[in-house]
Amino acid sequence: MKTREIASLFALSVTAVFVLMQPSAHAGEFERSRAQIRYVMGFQHIPSVTVAVAHKGQIVWEESFGWADVGKRIPATPHTPYAIASTTKPITATAVMILAQRGAIDLDKPIDDYLGVQKLTARAGSAKDATVRRVASHTAGLPLHGRYFYADESTSAPTMDETIRRYGTLVAAPGEAFVYSNLDYGLLEHAIERVSGKSYADFLRDEIFAPVGLSTGAVNPRPEADHPVATRYWLDRTQLPFYDFDQLGGGAVVMSAHDLVRFGLLHLYGHVDGQKKAVLPQSALASMREPVLLNDGSPAGYGFGWFVGEQHGLRWFGHNGGMAGVVSVLSIYPDAETIVVVLANGVTVTGAVHFLERDILHDLLPDTIRADHGFKPQAELVGEWKGQVQTYRGEMPVELQFKENGSVFARVGATPWQEVVSVKLDSKTSLLRLEDLIGTIDTPDAARHAGRLQFSLKLRDADTLNGALASNAMERLPDRMGDAVSYWVELHKKKREE
Repeated sequence: MKTREIASLFALSVTAVFVLMQPSAHAGEFERSRAQIRYVMGFQHIPSVTVAVAHKGQIVWEESFGWADVGKRIPATPHTPYAIASTTKPITATAVMILAQRGAIDLDKPIDDYLGVQKLTARAGSAKDATVRRVASHTAGLPLHGRYFYADESTSAPTMDETIRRYGTLVAAPGEAFVYSNLDYGLLEHAIERVSGKSYADFLRDEIFAPVGLSTGAVNPRPEADHPVATRYWLDRTQLPFYDFDQLGGGAVVMSAHDLVRFGLLHLYGHVDGQKKAVLPQSALASMREPVLLNDGSPAGYGFGWFVGEQHGLRWFGHNGGMAGVVSVLSIYPDAETIVVVLANGVTVTGAVHFLERDILHDLLPDTIRADHGFKPQAELVGEWKGQVQTYRGEMPVELQFKENGSVFARVGATPWQEVVSVKLDSKTSLLRLEDLIGTIDTPDAARHAGRLQFSLKLRDADTLNGALASNAMERLPDRMGDAVSYWVELHKKKREE
């Protein structure tokens, strides 16, 4: 099917698919996120997005939006396998940790001890310091690497020995710096195979996917295999050809959102409902999310297969991935006992899919909104405000609420109340910016390129806020720059007796 036909079919059918996919019983708690997903898909022309959320040990929301395959009219579901790109890395790291627990791999020995004839070349530092642990934390000194071999091209992936010969060069001393390299995980894949005597794909199947009950997990299944995967699309919704890697361990796993959130539950609790046998003790799983230290004693921000740190005011570990036709997010918040998975089969120009994780967390844990924007209103702002947006077609009602705890709510026209995620106060100009709101301004020029709403306001006196309300689509369209149009807005503080 031609690109133009696929685009037309997508535009005509995407709304219908939203209806086909039934949300879970808790989906009502995520209405803002559902609106955000629809918005991102529509304006970034993403064929499908699937989410899965677990809280307090239970999956509380799973839902799919759009098409796993546009041309074949196959809807996405929470059980549709997606390529998950670099979110493969914590799975590969889990496999290495299994071998380490069995005594087959020593994490503090050089990775060279587990490779074949071809070893690393050290242009900086010493290869003996490029330990398995350093390799797994992207601190071994290897540089940026990523090679993809498309089915419509004649070049095929070399052997791992040949990849190491060509590219396995330390350009920094081990422990000197964090440098994200897919080749690190190609080396781990190679070590898994040599130590276990199994292929990388078979080891993951036998030691992780089957025991945990991750039935959709697989390693880069070929199109002819009986393992349907969400079709991958490029920026203009062109269907991408199948592609292979020279480092499967860095990005080749496919898995459904349902199974990926269960993999997260395994790492959070050490077990998951339906698990057939133990994989790793909780102590080993917990050690994987301890940040590795660089030579100067500073944390690298990465553990054993996981990014680690803080997000949205919470302790966090997780991973995301992105490659041709793929976006994936797996975020785990241990103190809040919350896991968020977002998968998509299209690439955006702004990385908007990654921000959906934030929106989902804000819906589930509203206190994270205040943690993110850090806004503390001055006393004069706290309260309820009502006013009008003045357009060339007339007036639109607008209301704002500022809470003492820093939360802000807005209602524009007939849209429902929504909590404002992005709140910024410019200390120099005293301009208050409320951004990224869902809604419309009732004028044809604002509707021409529908965008997000954003306020730019200033407190003029104790009971007057005024400035501009803009509809901004300048960075929201996938193939061109959209419009930004602004209108005068003025609000007055409601008195308590009103």
